[in-house]
Amino acid sequence: MRPVHIALAVLVTAVWGVNFVVIDVGLGHFPPLLFSALRFLVAALPAVFFVGRPKVAWKWVVAVGLVLGVAKFGLLFIGMSQGMPAGLSSLVLQVQAVFTAVVAMAVLGERLGGVRLLGMGVALAGIVVAGVDEGTGGPLLAFALTVGAAACWGVSNALTRRAAPPDALNFMVWVSVVPVLPLLVLSLLFEGPGRDAEALSGFDWSGAGALVYVAWISTVFGFGAWGMLLRRYPASSVAPFSLLVPVFGMSSAALLLGESVTPLRWCAAALLVGGVGLTSLARSGGRGGRVLRRGVLAGARPADTTASRTPSTASRPAGAGRGMR
Repeated sequence: MRPVHIALAVLVTAVWGVNFVVIDVGLGHFPPLLFSALRFLVAALPAVFFVGRPKVAWKWVVAVGLVLGVAKFGLLFIGMSQGMPAGLSSLVLQVQAVFTAVVAMAVLGERLGGVRLLGMGVALAGIVVAGVDEGTGGPLLAFALTVGAAACWGVSNALTRRAAPPDALNFMVWVSVVPVLPLLVLSLLFEGPGRDAEALSGFDWSGAGALVYVAWISTVFGFGAWGMLLRRYPASSVAPFSLLVPVFGMSSAALLLGESVTPLRWCAAALLVGGVGLTSLARSGGRGGRVLRRGVLAGARPADTTASRTPSTASRPAGAGRGMR
């Protein structure tokens, strides 16, 4: 890769990592479901009027929009609002690479080799260690919701790979249109019109900055740049950069939010990043493997993050953290 593109890849993973801190700030201004709805609304508008029509069937746009936008980000934002630390969230979401591999095996016919199975085992061990650490100092329900968000991310990755959109930015913008109305309805039902109205009436520069960052910088810029890199270089060259997402996520949370990083959390980070690396970068075989190598998304996105080929993340939102984060 050219040095300028290496720098761009590092910049994108830094954007996705810091995105978790920004989400934490945004949740101080908005209820989680409303914040998620506004994030996708701002990401979709006005970009949807400039990217052209979707280049894949509508069923894929709707499916990914519901699973990624409503389920994954809804669970993530609720989990973080219930006390899941930003840095730990950026780390735990990387287990989506394991869920992606399992769904790809079941739905796309991919064969899991020994290296990928080993990586999945190591990553799951990291989740157990992180769960033990969180159980001693934080709400386990919030931790479980974040793991559920990672599972939904894995499903959306498999759906996106099946759709194989030729233009990652076009796909991401149209996917962002889908969750807005469902999330607004869910927010009115579960968070209440009074709470939503209070949050919107107290809209200030800090809340606006959080929205702009998670929508335009993390989503539109992040996935657009990541997709460009994946079109220019082999996924095996781009995907490893997504492993930097939890590094930036945990370090920025420690610096900006004062979150502590315990020895158990460092151990969990080593296991998760190592396991995700093995799971995401090992060669896959069979018909599914060919589909995956052509697919737009890969294991880790961040997105917010948050995604290896991701980060939540979505254009390839990340195997290791592709986040839309």
